[in-house]
Amino acid sequence: MLTYTLQKNSSDPLYISLYKCLRNDIRSGVLHAGERLPSKRAFAVNLGISVITVENAYERLCDEGYVFSMPKRGYYVGDLKEIRQTHEVASEVKVIAKKDVSTGKLLADFSSNECDPEAFPFSVWSHLLRQVLNERRNQLLMNSPGSGLWELREAIAQHLKAYHGMEVLPEQVVIGAGTEYLMGRLIELLGFDLTYASEDPGYERIAWIFKSHGVKHLGISLDEFGLSERELELTDAQVVHISPSHQFPTGIVMPVSRRYELLGWASAKKGHYIIEDDYDSEYRITGRPLSTLQSIDAEGKVIYMNTFTKTLASTMRVSYMVLPLKLCASFEKKLSFYSCTVSNFEQYALAAFLKSGAFETHLNRMRRLLARKRDTLLSLIE
Repeated sequence: MLTYTLQKNSSDPLYISLYKCLRNDIRSGVLHAGERLPSKRAFAVNLGISVITVENAYERLCDEGYVFSMPKRGYYVGDLKEIRQTHEVASEVKVIAKKDVSTGKLLADFSSNECDPEAFPFSVWSHLLRQVLNERRNQLLMNSPGSGLWELREAIAQHLKAYHGMEVLPEQVVIGAGTEYLMGRLIELLGFDLTYASEDPGYERIAWIFKSHGVKHLGISLDEFGLSERELELTDAQVVHISPSHQFPTGIVMPVSRRYELLGWASAKKGHYIIEDDYDSEYRITGRPLSTLQSIDAEGKVIYMNTFTKTLASTMRVSYMVLPLKLCASFEKKLSFYSCTVSNFEQYALAAFLKSGAFETHLNRMRRLLARKRDTLLSLIE
């Protein structure tokens, strides 16, 4: 019987601690492909924890492809080289909102990137803004470091650890007004003489950013598991932009085996990097959050990017990237002369929003709301 010592006073929930122990043993080969895991009840008794804790750990491993379940037979270790998941591919549907001729109001609005005014936490946000004005008067008038205020960078690092299990230092975090701005700085950092690649089909604006900066850009076609390492090998691409946790517009979730293949591509040559765009990952309605590519990167080859535009409001232009440690000094040397493009006011308020737990509460509330909306829409279609 597998036995682990779980620290009950750890900052991680017990199921996360167990998940990490099992994941590490699968990665290292201690647990072999096809090996049957203990039953939930027997494992819980052996470890002195609840059955639901074991179940949650197993479900997360299943979500990420490390483990698969067989009805009435139990849970088994997957093969990292052969794990294949079937993904529901969502086709991009453009819906035109028609107006009610009697009132002039929209009957339905399916435009992307819009925030429901009734869902925004106005009361909490207004309280934090007043608090910042009262407590940070002097700091509001000071220039922010080019990478952003330490308070917000620290809060983001803490959020990434709690939500994604990412080990990030505040000095690795760079704040900017939108992903487009940060992508521009990243191209400056890595070099204009490199070849950049992105998913095809993919988010068109990424291709526009590369082209607008005058760098060579390639579109890499997708298969049912996302962007392929084999397709990359056929090109001279040195940097690739991907969205493995929720590819746009297909909705593909990249299995863990494919993620390791791409990490292998990045590690094989000096100067190869992966830009992981984790946009929209917080609103995963079914299943648990997937491990990011950055969190399983042992070579410092992944540049992680995310934004608060989707989770809070499209008008809140606050994004961030997490640089590998080996790029931090280079960024400071080459690009520290840039001023941070997000105001101190927004940065202090957002830092307080994250550290107070209000952001987590907001995410949980929004997931429930979006799940209800989705279910309502599906029932109407049926």
